[in-house]
Parts: sequence; structure tokens; C-alpha cells
Amino acid sequence: MLQRVLAVGLVAGLVAGLAVAVLQHFTTTPLILAAEVYEVEAEQQAGGLLVPANIILAHGGHGAGAAASGGEAGFDAGRTLLTGLATIVTAVGFALVILAAMIAAGGRIDERRALGFAFAAFLAAGLAPALGLAPELPGSAAAPLLARQVWWIATAALTAGGLWLFVRHGAFWARALALAMIAAPHVVGAPHPAAYESRVPAELAAQFAATSLAVQAVLWLSTGLLVGLLWQHLARRAGEA
Repeated sequence: MLQRVLAVGLVAGLVAGLAVAVLQHFTTTPLILAAEVYEVEAEQQAGGLLVPANIILAHGGHGAGAAASGGEAGFDAGRTLLTGLATIVTAVGFALVILAAMIAAGGRIDERRALGFAFAAFLAAGLAPALGLAPELPGSAAAPLLARQVWWIATAALTAGGLWLFVRHGAFWARALALAMIAAPHVVGAPHPAAYESRVPAELAAQFAATSLAVQAVLWLSTGLLVGLLWQHLARRAGEA
């Protein structure tokens, strides 16, 4: 069992992570690079140097300035490799979380149920926290890191627990408690900065938040689908043997 869990987790994470890493390269990465140019420009202006983004590009802004000014983005092989590696490691973690939840729940492990668990995981760890703390670009205003981390973890845990309770128990009290758990972090409210000041345009920040959530959904769902398919494949091979 353990060998199969590790094999499915590693292979599903590797394949899904590679695919989503390519997707990120053409969706979220250009937005991050563009935001970094605005961040550098704002820092230069704060220091008394009024340097526009196109000049920053000419003196080392790389792909970031190109994204901001409409030019051709540069390619940073090292950064792309590290981003892809981080995405693969994340996908492997997602696969193991999905498998652990399905094994704890009991029942058949197939692509349909794995997709359901992956969607629930996205709701708990992606969409619910984003309702209070949307994905942020470099240079965005933000509350202290520890406060945001505590709220994010509490939101993900309460949402996951609430979804589990709602699905696994049909009693009225259980479902009422589940809804209360899901709503509680949002009633308390996420930590936010005293002043909403950002160095990047609002349109860029909004596009990044929406795109990041879409990419995260693709990562969860593709990982879940592969977990179900690979588990069934290994189960059939074990049965034939």
C-alpha cells in the first residue's frame, strides 16, 4: 500500500506539475515580472531617482519591463527552472494529500472520486482563503506576514473540516456546524494593511489574482485526475499479477 501511494503521488505530481509549470510560464509569470518593474520604479522614485519602467528594462529589467511596456519578455532559465521545480514539488504534495484523504475516507479510489476530493481541496486551500486574502503581486500592500499565515491556515483547516462534516454527516446539527465552520474565518475577517497602497496597477493585480486561482484549480484537478487514473492502473496490474 505505502509503495503504491508513493509511486502514484510522485508520478501524478511530476506529470501535473510539469504541465502546470508550462501553463504558469505563459500566464502568471509575465504578470509577476511586470509587477516587479513597477516595484523597482517605485523604489527608485522613493529614493529621488525618477526612472521610468522602459529605462529600468534597458538596464537590467529583463522580462519584467517588457511585460509592462508591451515588448518581448526575456527568458531567465534559472528562474524558470526553480519555478517549475517548486510547482512539481507542490503537485506531489497535493497528490499525497488527496490520497491520504481518500484512504482515510475509505471506499474506492478512482478518477471520479479523486476529482471530487481535489475540487474540495481547492475550495479549502485555494478559493476560501482567497476570499479574504487574494493572491498578491510583488509591491502590493499587505498586513504582517504572521497574521496572514495564521488566518490562511485557520481558514483552510476550518473549510476542509466543514466540507468533510457536511458531506459525511447528514444530520441537521452536523451540517449547520459545518456551515458555521466554513463561515467563521470570513466573519472574523482577514488581516489587511491600514492603508491600501500598491505599487502595481489595479488591473494587473486583479488579473493576477484571477489567473492564479484558475491555475491553482487546474493544478489540483489535474493532479486529482492523474491520482485516480494511476491508482486504478496499478490496481489492475496488481490484480493481473
